[in-house]
Amino acid sequence: MPPSPASQETPREKSGAAGLLRGSSVVGGATMLSRVMGLARDMVLARFAGAGDAADAFFVAFKIPNFFRRLFAEGAFAQAFVPVLAEYRQEGGIAAARALNDRVAGALGGTLLLVTLLGVLCAPLVAGIFAFGWWWDGSEREKFDLATEMLRITFPYLMLISLTGFAGAMLNSFDRFAVPALTPVLLNLMLIAAATTATGWFEPPIMGLAWGVLAAGVVQLLFQIPFLMRRGLLPRPRWDWNYPGVRKILRLMAPAIFGVSVTQISLVLDTVLASFLPSGSVSWLYFSDRLTELPLGVFGVAVGTVILPNLSRQHAGGDPRRFRHTLDWALRSVTLISLPAAVALLVLAEPLLTTLFQYGRMEPRDMEMAAWSLRAYSLGLLAFMLIKVLAPGYFARQDTYTPVRFGLIAIGAKMVLSLAFVIPLHHYFRLGHMGLALATACQAAINAWLLYRGLRRDDVYKPEAGWGAYLLRLLAANATMVALLFGALYLWPEWSDWSWWQRAWRMGAMVAGGGGAYGLVLLASGLRPRHFRATS
Repeated sequence: MPPSPASQETPREKSGAAGLLRGSSVVGGATMLSRVMGLARDMVLARFAGAGDAADAFFVAFKIPNFFRRLFAEGAFAQAFVPVLAEYRQEGGIAAARALNDRVAGALGGTLLLVTLLGVLCAPLVAGIFAFGWWWDGSEREKFDLATEMLRITFPYLMLISLTGFAGAMLNSFDRFAVPALTPVLLNLMLIAAATTATGWFEPPIMGLAWGVLAAGVVQLLFQIPFLMRRGLLPRPRWDWNYPGVRKILRLMAPAIFGVSVTQISLVLDTVLASFLPSGSVSWLYFSDRLTELPLGVFGVAVGTVILPNLSRQHAGGDPRRFRHTLDWALRSVTLISLPAAVALLVLAEPLLTTLFQYGRMEPRDMEMAAWSLRAYSLGLLAFMLIKVLAPGYFARQDTYTPVRFGLIAIGAKMVLSLAFVIPLHHYFRLGHMGLALATACQAAINAWLLYRGLRRDDVYKPEAGWGAYLLRLLAANATMVALLFGALYLWPEWSDWSWWQRAWRMGAMVAGGGGAYGLVLLASGLRPRHFRATS
């Protein structure tokens, strides 16, 4: 149990769904800016690097530290740290929270330094695990060597961005969501700067992007420090592995590594298998995944980020009714966005990719191939978002073992489905990368269903009244939107033949028209903002 100091602080909390909506709007708006900048970054990368060997090598070298970052810093660590910090604040006040932050900073920082040194020294081994097909195939040796060389530069990004994630978790725990959500914008700005200016300083030029990743890690960490100091949260690292809070976080974190990061593990498996597929497969998956990540990051991650500290406080305060209502609000919110986003990505896959990325070295065939994997990913978008809000229902109760079990079941199914989909799709249609995306969508659906069923079985969550009418409204609104989009595609079929501005205004008109039709049907059917406010 956390210490009990003489003085107790009552934390400022934003109670009720109205507060959750405000917090989600802050995170969503900041994340929207970050994702828009991310699209701009990817457009620059597509023009500069295309989808060839050099691009494949960079995306692998960039994906490896990002995988570990999402696995530890944003995934297992955050889900284990935030509930324990909430417990310390609830029972010990601000002094206990600061003492915990100091010990966690020492343990996390020391571990990250060791892991980073090992990653740099063992870069060929790490690259061989993630891109085994390139290592195995002698004709791909040059691409493998380039990925290894870039990995030595990008791997320290893991330590820098993980410490940034720790800082963001502290701020989120005190209901300061904007700064952590805005921080990723700096990564996009640095990579855009590297692609447009720094690449001319290196040979091969793609190496400039690797140095851009490293510089982005430094800038993002430094950006957080003044805000921690202003809140009195800047930790003084202390090496104390026996501290009860540190030991508790480690116990929670070990299974959470698998439970919260199932999607990331799945995407890495895609990269490994894609290294055996035709050149360009890694890049096609990257660009299609980036478009799927746009609504997922803006809405799914935003809602999940906001509800975790609220659920943790509600559980610590013994308020199961508000706990259930918070989960119900989160499920309705992500469903409102994820369904039309998935439908739009499915229908507009190739025009959207062409509008954003078919410039410079990117060819029409690259857009066609990326569109197939984007359609497959879109089938799993709803499940991806549901995982983001269902998993906190376990982590807030400090139950990290159950999501692990569900995650391992889903990963096992994904591995079987990957082979079942990839082999025939590659053999008959040369669309093996689409099979990987389709298996990922199925894995997400399995994981989301298991998480939902577990919460219902344990009586942690029970759907509130009105779900049937709500889903009928969404069905009608999505059907109207699809009809409008197909009509527009019939009028505008030849996207590759147009200039960028001709593509842009047509895509803007389709997005605005489809989104407007969706919203109008919902309003006409009786859905109002008050349906997303607290009921009591």
